[in-house]
Amino acid sequence: MKPGYSADIGLEVHAELQTQSKMFCACPVVDLTQTPPNTAVCPICAGMPGTLPVVNAQAVAYALRVALALECEVATTSRFARKNYFYPDLPKGYQISQYEFPLAEHGLLPALTDEGWLNVRIRRVHLEEDTGKLTHILKKDGDSYSLVDLNRAGIPLLEIVSEPDMHTIEQVRAYTRGLRTLLQYLEVNSGDLEKGVIRFEANVSVRPAGSETLGTRVEIKNLNSFRIMTAAIAYELDRQTTLLDAGGTVAQETLGWDEVQQVTLSQRSKEEAHDYRYFPEPDLPPLVISQAQIDDTRAALPERPDRRFRRFAAEFGLEPYQVDLLTGDKAIADYYEATLTEMDQPDPTLAANWILGELFGLMNARGETIDEIQVVPDSLAALLDMLQETTINNATAKNVLARMIETGNSSVGIIREEGLEQVSDRETLARVVAAVLADHPEEVQAYREGKTVLHQWFFGQVMQRTGGQANPAVVQDLLHEML
Repeated sequence: MKPGYSADIGLEVHAELQTQSKMFCACPVVDLTQTPPNTAVCPICAGMPGTLPVVNAQAVAYALRVALALECEVATTSRFARKNYFYPDLPKGYQISQYEFPLAEHGLLPALTDEGWLNVRIRRVHLEEDTGKLTHILKKDGDSYSLVDLNRAGIPLLEIVSEPDMHTIEQVRAYTRGLRTLLQYLEVNSGDLEKGVIRFEANVSVRPAGSETLGTRVEIKNLNSFRIMTAAIAYELDRQTTLLDAGGTVAQETLGWDEVQQVTLSQRSKEEAHDYRYFPEPDLPPLVISQAQIDDTRAALPERPDRRFRRFAAEFGLEPYQVDLLTGDKAIADYYEATLTEMDQPDPTLAANWILGELFGLMNARGETIDEIQVVPDSLAALLDMLQETTINNATAKNVLARMIETGNSSVGIIREEGLEQVSDRETLARVVAAVLADHPEEVQAYREGKTVLHQWFFGQVMQRTGGQANPAVVQDLLHEML
């Protein structure tokens, strides 16, 4: 974006809800990448005349969970409406959504940026059904056609609309990443963008720096990854500021993103609400949520990711990047806290370093997640306790952890069975050190003549002779003494 301008960016995030069945029928929610097209379809989601929709109670429960986590004002009575437009992926010719009376409004999500926390206001949260999926085919002769798959049509969608509170690409990244993490914490969405379970639409405008009047807004549709979303917004900010610099004006319109050309392209003039001819859905009664349901859902909410981040930073004294890695996945954050709880002498930094370092390394090498590994928190805690107590040394601990993740056996069991306890007896180690020095008189002489780098070589020889079980501190002390 050219200097002299300020950007105002709002996002509409469409998140699929992880229900077993669709929003208004009993068709299963399937993996679109693994399921043959048009096999999870019934007369209801195909829009056949004479069919009647029935609201998915689990989708409502999930939506309520998100709305309360975002601190929204939940409407005890909301309504579904018909959003009328014609497109090949919309089998009924309208989409059942919420318009005038949404499920929830006026929320807030703090997003962590490089400059600190940014509070992004949430305008509304509402339920709707997804559309089908179009695949555009370009033939070698230049002809083209499109295929439609209705497996996705009718899947529950939660639309989360923000206010235009983001002003930089970095803020957009922070907000969308934070929202994705929240949806994963709430266990309502997998967060797998490669499968299209979260999609974005960006509302972008620019104004002269210092002006309080928002510029003309454009909407960029169907952005299905963080990379595509940020690339489209960045291009549009440059396009608008270049246009204004040249004395032009920005048209209010709907844009698409051309991934090949890396440009936004005009699709149509921007619709207003009346263009969709919204009217109440006649086949569905008002959606009523009791205060008891609201209270029960609120009480069962997990700690929000941003709050967990602040708590970890305050209580455990970790580096921000460590807190970010630990709290970015609820399962990892839970594993970390469980490990600390099981340790006899909890050391937050030690536990964080081992989980983010050694454990992550082994997990990645095996292609496993924290939920799949065979190392339970109490077993890792026991390993770290023995390391702190110098029962084992660092090298042995790493080897034991590798055996734990391979076999699922406990750290205590592996160490006892294989006799891996650390040797700290000074007299025993003194004999080993003396033997190493006696076997290498030339190296000893070179050390005493100034080649001090050999000290570490002697240390390695001692550790090798003891099978890595010698107490490093005692060995270092004896080497200093004998050399």
